[in-house]
Amino acid sequence: MVRILGKASSINVRKVLWTCTELGVAFEREDWGSGFRSTHDPEFLALNPHAMVPVLVDGDLVLWESNAICRYLATRHGDGGESLLARDARARAQVEQWMDWQATELNNAWRYAFMGLVRKSPAHQDPDLIAAGIAGWNGQMGILERRLATTGAYAAGAAFSLADVVLGLSAHRWRKTPMERPDYPAVAAWMARLDARPAARAWLPDDTA
Repeated sequence: MVRILGKASSINVRKVLWTCTELGVAFEREDWGSGFRSTHDPEFLALNPHAMVPVLVDGDLVLWESNAICRYLATRHGDGGESLLARDARARAQVEQWMDWQATELNNAWRYAFMGLVRKSPAHQDPDLIAAGIAGWNGQMGILERRLATTGAYAAGAAFSLADVVLGLSAHRWRKTPMERPDYPAVAAWMARLDARPAARAWLPDDTA
């Protein structure tokens, strides 16, 4: 059984929890982060010097960075990686491309608007920057819309993969944030497919972004 350190409300922790649930990996989760044990505690810093959740402990292996943890779990527990992270180099590259895009371009697009509109952060209340953040976020989601319209199914192609786990959580945050959004029918159809998955329903709760 693996240990997962991080509060369940964290979007990055939920990536790992969703992946474990898809793969049937048994885990124990410990609450760390804002409102719980501090990630600046020496015990936590000994595992992740960046003081960020999640952290995975699997025997003597310690991993941080949520997408790296998901890749590890899929490779170790997912029928040789075939079910969520393909062994074929070209197919795997498609999955990892969209995972990396989520962690860089898409995440950076939503940061200011989400912090201002949902977290109500006093440092993120400039209306012009919020408007720019919303426009940028919608623009990035437009890239995903065009991709899903092309595949007609999932981010990396015809099959559900880790790319859909990490992108699904970001898209859920986009869907739940109180702001104007374009009508993206391919994204909506894709999210309905994700919502139908039992593992997704466990980690895409209606009451949280």
